[in-house]
Amino acid sequence: MHIIHLDENHPLLIERLEQAGFKNTCAFIQSKNEIEEIISGFEGIVLRSRFAIDSQFLDKATSLKFIARVGAGLENIDLEAAEKKQIHLFAAPIGNANAVGEHAMGMLLNLLNKLRLGHQSIQQGKWLRETHRGEELEGKTLGIIGYGNMGKSLAKKLQGFDLKEVIFYDIETKEKDQYARQVSLEELQLKSDIVSLHTPQTPLTTGMIDSAFINAMERPFWLLNTARGSAVVTEDLVSALENGKVKGAGLDVLAYEKSSFETIFSGKTPSALNYLLQAENVLLSPHVAGWSIESHRKLADIIATQIINTFS
Repeated sequence: MHIIHLDENHPLLIERLEQAGFKNTCAFIQSKNEIEEIISGFEGIVLRSRFAIDSQFLDKATSLKFIARVGAGLENIDLEAAEKKQIHLFAAPIGNANAVGEHAMGMLLNLLNKLRLGHQSIQQGKWLRETHRGEELEGKTLGIIGYGNMGKSLAKKLQGFDLKEVIFYDIETKEKDQYARQVSLEELQLKSDIVSLHTPQTPLTTGMIDSAFINAMERPFWLLNTARGSAVVTEDLVSALENGKVKGAGLDVLAYEKSSFETIFSGKTPSALNYLLQAENVLLSPHVAGWSIESHRKLADIIATQIINTFS
């Protein structure tokens, strides 16, 4: 079986596939059009997010038996078209769950304790203790939206911080556990001091954190987003940061990212993005919550195992 790799991943992935007898071709820099011209010669695709696998692309992939995405979601693949062609789909949502949970936890503690601002002020020769007085997690309620692998990972890490409660909202009824309690969206908005997003990108989640959602929150709150930038309407978030309804935000993802997630800086910078770049109560990271050294290897290992177990 011949596999084309559209993105570079941990070398363990190709090593394991080669050991299992698969032939591998790397096409990290070729354009989508160039790959379409040769895709009929491959039985497998391994990618992250460099471009969308749409129905037109799949029509040309006449020998394709599987698509493996080295990541959690499959939103860049036309799932309906793939299913019609009986193409196997592989993903690795568990592979970076721990990394995302730790990253969200780190962003939250950084924001509450003003660590970045304190560090920057000391670099400027200032020692401002009162200015950088922080808040504690103890006694607060944290609401998680989306209680899959990522959301549960954060909930586990919150044990021991003496929060008042950890609650979650999910469109599916989840099995009860000791980490968080499932509630309605209305109860989450009523009780939460902190909201953390862990949703996939779907029509239901796109733009879900908008002015209506924010205004429905009972009290000013902190927002974390380590899911997808499309879940937040940035202009509405900026308005809420300006009027104090959102106390601060930790954003690993932004709506301005290219589909490949590689950059936000292309052309003129929108005013809302400019605000986020300069705001003292906003902490940004470049879509790396699930991108740890350990998860890099875990993701490759999980995908390799799935392919080998299915097709060897």
